[in-house]
Amino acid sequence: MGTEVLLSETFDRSAITALRHAVASGAAGAGLVGDRLDDFVVAVNELLTNAVRHGGGLGRVALWCADDSVVCEVSDEGRGLPEAAPDRPVRPATTQPGGWGLWLAEELTDTFTLITGNGGTTVRISSRVSLREP
Repeated sequence: MGTEVLLSETFDRSAITALRHAVASGAAGAGLVGDRLDDFVVAVNELLTNAVRHGGGLGRVALWCADDSVVCEVSDEGRGLPEAAPDRPVRPATTQPGGWGLWLAEELTDTFTLITGNGGTTVRISSRVSLREP
């Protein structure tokens, strides 16, 4: 299985619901099922929401399948996360009403990569279609 692009577009807040459905459809078509599919879609939804909320109102999303995984990358052109932001999100306090998006995305997927700086933030997540070892 090579690389197959399933979705690539720029979005704003009004497109999040349609994109969530498109991601669910594309990921299911690539072989994600059940809880793994649901978790992946929740993770992507958190990233889409973060991009418009914290990244200046616009984002870019790409979804593809490569090898035995479904991969999603969400980018924005906001001012980036604070310098002290860890590469791996820290679980927020249970009393904290917000700030759960990156932590959830990392917890619900198999891989999580965060790149941030003055030019924006990019998060790439993936989930294996099969639970077999890669």
